[in-house]
Amino acid sequence: MERVNSTSLTEFILTGIPYPLRLRTFLFVFFLLIYILTQLGNLLILVTVWVDPQLHARPMYIFLGVLSVIDMGISTIIVPRLMMNFTLGIKPIPFGGCVAQLYFYHFLGSTQCFLYTLMAYDRYLAICQPLRYHILMNAKLSTLLVTGAWVAGSIHGALQAILTFRLPYCGPNQVDYFFCDIPAVLRLACTDTTVNEQVTFVDIGVVVATCFSLILLSYVQITQAILRIRTTDGRRRAFSTCGAHVTVVTVYYVPCAFIYLRPETNSPLDGAAALFPTAITPFLNPLIYTLRNQEVKLALKRMIGDAVLHAC
Repeated sequence: MERVNSTSLTEFILTGIPYPLRLRTFLFVFFLLIYILTQLGNLLILVTVWVDPQLHARPMYIFLGVLSVIDMGISTIIVPRLMMNFTLGIKPIPFGGCVAQLYFYHFLGSTQCFLYTLMAYDRYLAICQPLRYHILMNAKLSTLLVTGAWVAGSIHGALQAILTFRLPYCGPNQVDYFFCDIPAVLRLACTDTTVNEQVTFVDIGVVVATCFSLILLSYVQITQAILRIRTTDGRRRAFSTCGAHVTVVTVYYVPCAFIYLRPETNSPLDGAAALFPTAITPFLNPLIYTLRNQEVKLALKRMIGDAVLHAC
């Protein structure tokens, strides 16, 4: 495609997700509640892990606290802008704002991907190597692993943002999506995007496939170890410990694979699938980890009980 000789764009218009006009107010209130509950739920988990001495000294809950920070970040980057789609008038996003949104989404999203892998590895050590767990996974190592996940995520986000916005954008400025993401933005480039599409597919594909394969391998080993447990109660507690993580990994990876790891199409299902990692998963994570994790529930009861005693 030849480059169009025109002025470079200074802003984009996000078309959002299609919806019946009669549902505008309902959808605005719905996503507002989703956003508020996401922030409160993840903040509650973060505070619980920080305050409870039985949780914040354990790597599993350090990872959970970091996951809450990431969920709050992704929700803040995407959902308020999505809500603007349900208000009157056109709300353009500056070129720099679009760059920042794409960078931070892929930065936090890939960090979350790495973190899920670390959480699976932590569960593998706890169940398959229980006697050596505190040696193999101590606080220092977990901090280093989390730092590595943040650094790798930042590099991944920067790579995707640089590759996407090094291209000229000089034609239409309507992004047929509810946030600035790679496939939707690349359609507006004034030059051939084949190399970008291939690099994006390989880069994201390697990250997703590697992380998912490691998680799957960890849970194959975990399942084999759990089945060797003789008591029914022991097997139940072991499966309960891992159930929350398996649930959030499934809800996260399936939509991401649908969006990024298939031939380029402009399907209306893309927007619906993207709502899961951007709005639904950050909202569900606190519910899943509190409802399915007995230790978190007990810690919440202790924290609420202490708060009530101090108030009295």
